[in-house]
Amino acid sequence: MANVLFIKTSSLGDVIHHMPAIVEARRRRPGARFAWVVEEAFAPLVRLHPAVDEVVPVASRRWRHALLRAATWREVRAFRRVIRSRVYDEVIDTQGLLRTAVISQLARGCRHGYDAASIREPLAARFYDVRHSVSRDLHAIERNRTLTGLALGYAPEGAIDFGLDRDRLASAAGEPFGILLHATARETKQWPEERWIALGCALYLNLRYGSTVHEERA
Repeated sequence: MANVLFIKTSSLGDVIHHMPAIVEARRRRPGARFAWVVEEAFAPLVRLHPAVDEVVPVASRRWRHALLRAATWREVRAFRRVIRSRVYDEVIDTQGLLRTAVISQLARGCRHGYDAASIREPLAARFYDVRHSVSRDLHAIERNRTLTGLALGYAPEGAIDFGLDRDRLASAAGEPFGILLHATARETKQWPEERWIALGCALYLNLRYGSTVHEERA
């Protein structure tokens, strides 16, 4: 059974954008064991995903604001012990940042990442054993799927699947339903609550009575 470590730490949108890659990897490599390094704030979300066998929380956002504290370095050492406690067949950094490339260096296994021309921080590519060319013009979801496929030896194909059990949701709802993804980690990205309420009401009318919904942009 292959052990694979994915590194996609943040932010919330990036973590969600990585989920189709891990769903496809599970479908193409059903016998593999998947671990995922993610920022501690998003670890509960990743633990809910059925394709993930192990979640390895990291607190790099919190650590960088407290580098002079002894407790910070104790946590760093504990994280290092956890990530080095297992030998991975493949280590895949789909974030492509210098800080995540450094994390990849802590892991034991063949490290895969983007080449220097494919990422915003080209220096990160120096930390990988295998560097893959992935167009920067692709959507983040497709970049994650492409890099994962290159690292695990398959070509991505088929519709995007976040791993959401649509049949179970439909059964629970008992009628047409919509899902609103409202969460964001950055306060400046938040949409006013009254607009979410208005959007929800408009969608309800559309689903219930077939009314026309007009998009209102912030």
